[in-house]
Amino acid sequence: MRAESSDGAAGGQGLPPRAIGLWGGLSANVLNMIGIGPFVTIPLALSALAGPGVLLGWVAGAVLCLCDGLVWAELGSTIPESGGPYHYLREAYGRERAGRLFGFLYLWQTLLTAPLSIASAAVGFSQYAGYLLPGLGDAGRVALAAGLCLFNTAVLYRRVGQIQKLSLLVSVVVVAACAWIVVSGMAHFDMATAQRFLHARSDDSHGFWLGLGAVALIAVYDYGGYNNVCMLGGEVRRPRRTIPLAVLLSIPLVAVLYLGLNISILGVLPWEEAARSKAVVADFMQAIHGHAGSTLAVSLILLASWGSALVVLLGYSRVPFAAARDGQFFGVFGRLHPRGGFPTVSLVFVGVTSALACFLSLERLIATLMVVQILFQYIAQCFAVVALRRRHPAVDAFRMPLYPLPIVVSVVGWLYLVATAGWTALLVAVLAVVVGSLIFLWQARRTGTWPFQRT
Repeated sequence: MRAESSDGAAGGQGLPPRAIGLWGGLSANVLNMIGIGPFVTIPLALSALAGPGVLLGWVAGAVLCLCDGLVWAELGSTIPESGGPYHYLREAYGRERAGRLFGFLYLWQTLLTAPLSIASAAVGFSQYAGYLLPGLGDAGRVALAAGLCLFNTAVLYRRVGQIQKLSLLVSVVVVAACAWIVVSGMAHFDMATAQRFLHARSDDSHGFWLGLGAVALIAVYDYGGYNNVCMLGGEVRRPRRTIPLAVLLSIPLVAVLYLGLNISILGVLPWEEAARSKAVVADFMQAIHGHAGSTLAVSLILLASWGSALVVLLGYSRVPFAAARDGQFFGVFGRLHPRGGFPTVSLVFVGVTSALACFLSLERLIATLMVVQILFQYIAQCFAVVALRRRHPAVDAFRMPLYPLPIVVSVVGWLYLVATAGWTALLVAVLAVVVGSLIFLWQARRTGTWPFQRT
């Protein structure tokens, strides 16, 4: 593992400096979590399951993310390296054996999902921008989203210490904006409107448990980002303390904001109107503060979605870099800027492919993205904690409380979400796993590595 000096500097040559502190790591997580997600998915959740069950889905998603956050906190503290999960899976399952397969599959799913994840924030940005610019049109929104990805690539083409100051500033603005939206809703809360929601009945054609799974999947997508600091583990100061704190503080903070946002909206807008809305927070603030209030709210949402796209690009750009440095990907992706000490080729590649992914629809991405990540990564990471405890029992790192209960809850929760996500997303995910495995086996046979070692 990579060494640390007492001041948190990098313990090796040709590696990025450890420049991210607790507030920088926390802001990277929060900005990733409070992106465009809840502002475009609340109507989707209401359409999947009306009535109080929607709030239950949001709570269930938060509990699952907290249990999974304990998994990430322990892994990130045990192996504080940039590109996080790539190293966790390789180390847990044997670097020269099955770990090679798991590491490659994680890299493979990242090459597939990273551009889609970043593009989802950019496309959401362009959708809300359409509220302020109604003449933008479909082609204009796509161009704006792609342009945002390229702009963020240029912004990140600098030393990471400068970026954490920017992300911290934007995080403060975003959290304050969400708090303003929630307080505005509470101040204008109408009990009669809320009662209509509490007595609403969902379409029972799919059943309560399928609807609950759909809402929980949306919630997990929106909470996603509490692990972003783990992607930057090699650039974090005092990582064995900072990473767990950043992960475990960000989840309850954002969960409270999201639940408050849901309750506020459902106490102001009739739930049927909220379910049909394309810009639900804009309509919500329009009802309270008029045009000026909705314009300000949309402006703050645009800031949040821009910041989210920025930090997601920052985190994912480190994965191909880590794999290249480990000899598992094209060597050119391991290049660092000679003065700034940040990955160059990896950053540009992820940024450009994200711009191309903006031509896809936002709504159709969520379930597929989540199921692919669950099957490729999240379940494997749960068992990686068990394996690493056996391999490194004396490591002075964070240890999750109530072990192994959080792991059991996480695995059961992930399998439930996969089972309720629908056949399309599951088939795409399984196909991606099969294709990635075949590519790995072809490479292994060609190079004579595991499981085709030459004697």
